[in-house]
Amino acid sequence: MENEFLDRAQLEEKKSVADKKKKERAARLRKRKERKSSAFIQILNGDFFTKDFMLANLPFIFFIMFLLLLSVSKGYYGKQLTKDVKQTQGELDELTSDYFEAKVRLEEDTQRKKLAKRLASKGLKETVNPTKVIRIEKKK
Repeated sequence: MENEFLDRAQLEEKKSVADKKKKERAARLRKRKERKSSAFIQILNGDFFTKDFMLANLPFIFFIMFLLLLSVSKGYYGKQLTKDVKQTQGELDELTSDYFEAKVRLEEDTQRKKLAKRLASKGLKETVNPTKVIRIEKKK
C-alpha cells in the first residue's frame, strides 16, 4: 500500500539504499569510460605491448603481420608482372611488324619480272615454253 506510515529511520534507510545503488551505477559507468579511454591511451603509449595478454598472443600477432607483409608483396609482384607482360607484348608487336616488313620485301625482290631483269645481265632468260612433265609408268 502506498499510504503506509514509514518511520524516519526506514525512510532514511531506503534513501541510503537508493543512493548506494545510484553511486554504484555511476561508479560502473565511470569504470567503463575509464577502461575505454585507458585502453586507448595504453595503445598510444605502448603500455599495451607489455601486458600478459599481448605477450601470450605474440606469435599470433607476428603471424598476422607476416600475412599483411605477404599481401603487400603480392600486390607489388602483380604490378611487376603486369609491367613485364606489357613490355614483352610491345617487343612481340615490334618483332611481328619487322617480320611482315621483311616478308613483303622478300616477295617484292623475288617477283618474276625483277628476277628476269637481274639475271638478264648474266645471260639467263625466262622460258617462253611451258614446262612439261615426263611420267614413267612402273612395271609390276
